[in-house]
Parts: sequence; C-alpha cells; structure tokens
Amino acid sequence: MAEIELGVGIVEYRDTGGDGPVMVLLHGLLMDATLWDAVIADVSRSFRVIAPTLPLGAHRTAVHADADLSLAGIAAVTTELLERLELRDVTLVGNDTGGAVAQLVAAASPRVGRLVLVACEAFDNLPPGLTGRTVAALGKLPPGLFRAFMQQMRLKPARRLPIAFGWLTKRGDAATRAWMEPILTRPGIARDAVRALRSLFADRAILLRAAEDLRTFDRPALVVWAAGDRVMPPEHGRRLAALLPQGKLVTIDDTATLIPLDQPARLAAAIQSW
Repeated sequence: MAEIELGVGIVEYRDTGGDGPVMVLLHGLLMDATLWDAVIADVSRSFRVIAPTLPLGAHRTAVHADADLSLAGIAAVTTELLERLELRDVTLVGNDTGGAVAQLVAAASPRVGRLVLVACEAFDNLPPGLTGRTVAALGKLPPGLFRAFMQQMRLKPARRLPIAFGWLTKRGDAATRAWMEPILTRPGIARDAVRALRSLFADRAILLRAAEDLRTFDRPALVVWAAGDRVMPPEHGRRLAALLPQGKLVTIDDTATLIPLDQPARLAAAIQSW
C-alpha cells in the first residue's frame, strides 16, 4: 500500500502500476480497499488499478479532527486523489457507499471518462435499508461506547446479522472480520467512524440531486446490480441505467450487495466486456 497526504490527512491506496488505462475502485462504509482484491487480480491484466482506502471506518491512520467526512467530503477526497496522482480518463467504479461517492465525483470531475455503479446507495435510499439505518443509529453513540458496542463484531454470528453484514455479503465473512479490526483496536479510528456515521447521512437529498446531474453524464456508464439485493433496491439499478445517457444495466445472481466479494469473476467480466 502506498500513502499520500491529502487535505483530510494520510490516505492509503493500492496501485498496480503499468501503462494501461486507469481504473479507480471505491469501497463502502466500514470497509477498505481489500473489498476489491479478487476483482483486481483479474482486471489488473488490462488496467492500471488504483484502490484507495477512504476514511470510512476501516482505515488505519486517523484523519484530521476537522476533516469533512460527509458524502460530499469523501467525494472531495476522491477528486483530490485523482488530481494529485494526475489521473485522467479514469474508469471510476464504486460499490455500496463507494458508488454514492462515485456518483458525486462523476457528476463534477472531467477526469472521469467512464462510470461503473455497483449495487450502491441511490436516490432516497440514504441511509440504505435496515442495515444502513442501524449503523447510522449507532453513530449517535459517543466514540468510546460505539467502540465497546462494536466489540461483538469479533463474533461471526454478530457479523452475519442483517443489521451488520448479513444482508451485504454471502461469502465475504473473512473480509468483514478484518474490516472491523481498526475500529476495535484503535480509538482514533472509532472516533473517525462515528464522525463519518454522523456526517454521511446528514444530507438525505444529496443523491437525489446527484441523479439529476447524472442525466448529463454523456460518457459510457455501466450499472451492475445484485438480482435479489435486500439493501440496495434492484429498482434503483434500473432507474440509474435509464437516466444515464449511455447507461447499461447488468444483473448478477447469487450475490448480495458486495458483489466484489460474492461474485468477483462475474463482476470483472462484466466490466471488461463492457
């Protein structure tokens, strides 16, 4: 993992290198860049892949106390990363909350040449479903109490609950266990997580506005959705593909929201064939 000092603080990122076209992969809340490991193993044969670990609760170095951890703030972090690394004509891919961030970045940044939205928050689904509403409620706790409450995430039965990761992934428990470690062991990360939870969902209309902006995104766009998603409504995938001028919809079976964990080969194939 490389590091870069941005306005919010230190951000880690994976860079596969090479001179191929650039793909940037964005993860969701309480996750890190390892969400994409299996996808990267496939697409890195054709792309230079950049996968940052955004300050969304599974990062390893606490950010500045005044860092903006709202959706708009995380989008600004992503845009700054693209600019500092001098990345252009990027294929921007986002899953879960990373897809919400990708919508904001794509609507505003000319550095995005192609957009891939993978089972993500959209329209009025903020916070998303039962899972998102539960996590948002936990953000009201003081950081110390939040960290104490999250200790139960050491146990697989707790992680597999619908209010945790149970409705987000069918096969990715090893990854979700690792994502919890920074919150459980580093007070500064628990503080950042609480700040993010309090900020990310504060503006509940932000993705409705983003959807209107995406109507003018005149570049190639792919929407990939889980057929039976219980957190991100499949209807939202259809609506996103319809409003994007060059939108295309692909539906994948036998997966929950975190398609990069549950069906990485099929996701990689969908992106590369498109």
